[in-house]
Amino acid sequence: MKYSARRLRILLVGSFFLLTLSTASVASANHDRTQVGSNISIGPNEESGEATCFGCSIRVRGHVMGDVTTFGGSIVIEDGGQVDGDATAFAGSMRLNGPVSVSGDVAVFGGQLRRDSAASIGGDTTNMGGPSAMILIVVLPLFFLGAMAALVIWIIRRLLRTSVRVTAQQF
Repeated sequence: MKYSARRLRILLVGSFFLLTLSTASVASANHDRTQVGSNISIGPNEESGEATCFGCSIRVRGHVMGDVTTFGGSIVIEDGGQVDGDATAFAGSMRLNGPVSVSGDVAVFGGQLRRDSAASIGGDTTNMGGPSAMILIVVLPLFFLGAMAALVIWIIRRLLRTSVRVTAQQF
């Protein structure tokens, strides 16, 4: 019995090891790039799965097979760069220089879109630039969240308020 329990443990550990290796190989083959505070640059002969950047910018000169997204940064696609998915910039600008292509949608919220006439966009283009867009995106939802919190507090206080009965006194 002890011999079969040992075999079972070795089989489980071996299976776990093989599963870990296969998952790591799939993840590295995907070539997704995600950065926080550090710019992403995809060179002319480089391919990437998806590129996502928080507080930084993305420069594409090669081929991105997925989406390109920045939060608080800019996107620059130049020198024949190609994006097969969508390109989205929140609180940042986007520049499409020269004969570049974005197969999906292009969206810029809180920044400017500069597009060369040779640039190709396969989907829709949305540009909500300037401070008014940031008010709509950030401040307005916070206002509604604050209003909902105030309403909940008011309802709870109203329900917890002790009721005082007034009785008629006889004189």
